[in-house]
Amino acid sequence: MHTIRILENMEKKHDYLICIDSDGCVFDNMGLKHKECFCPATINCWDLQAVSGYAREAAEFVNLYSRTRGTNRYPALVRTLELLGEREEVRRRGYRTPNLNPLKQWINDTETLSITSLREHIKIYNDPILQRTYRWSKEVDENIEKIVRNVPPLPYVRETLRKISEYADIVIVSATPHEAIVREWTEHGLISFVNEVAGQELGTKQACIAAANTGGRYDKDKVLMIGDAPGDLDAARANGVKFYPIIPSKEEYSWERMLKDISERFIKDEYTAEIEALYTEEFFSVLPINPPW
Repeated sequence: MHTIRILENMEKKHDYLICIDSDGCVFDNMGLKHKECFCPATINCWDLQAVSGYAREAAEFVNLYSRTRGTNRYPALVRTLELLGEREEVRRRGYRTPNLNPLKQWINDTETLSITSLREHIKIYNDPILQRTYRWSKEVDENIEKIVRNVPPLPYVRETLRKISEYADIVIVSATPHEAIVREWTEHGLISFVNEVAGQELGTKQACIAAANTGGRYDKDKVLMIGDAPGDLDAARANGVKFYPIIPSKEEYSWERMLKDISERFIKDEYTAEIEALYTEEFFSVLPINPPW
């Protein structure tokens, strides 16, 4: 059983800690996962066949092309179904957003947004919406296991990991299930650079960063979160640590900059708040809040 104690008990080997997201950050697999794995499961399990094009548009906006990019799958599902139900074209075709209150309640109450937690909750509250959510989540995972393979790390990732592992402890902090993270990082020979893996089962990204820095064993100025989603930035800010964005559609450029510039600045304590703010502004410029329709 993977618990957050794994991070709390992690052996400190260096003075610096770098936390790194996985999907869409290290691997250019976000589009593949959402377009080929999540969307088909959403259309199938939530009976969206009659509005499939709109459903796909809503799901892709929520998960890939907006400020909610990288959100855990369960809140993202709620946002997708509600956004879909707001469109007049969709309503004219007879779709109405189902009552998602049981799902929202679980999202608010659970300690970990994982399929394991959902399954345990269903044993107590056997609600049809929760059952449907479980079937959907299971189908997503089955699709990912079947479809997602042979997606190598982005250019400059391997060289960056090799470089930063010489002076920093590295923790994967991701909303992806643990098993999928380990499978993908192992497949491409990256797992050896990593001290610990924190998937969705361990809790929120904010909690995982905090646990990795239990007792303030790393100076906050020596902790960096690398991610491609606003949630990664929020997790870093909540812990008072630094953030470096892998900018959607500019991933290769972002990693080259990390390898050749930011890694040097960080080790010399020269990755300043002003530089971080500049890159964060660039990051937000490609992620709108409201949908274009």
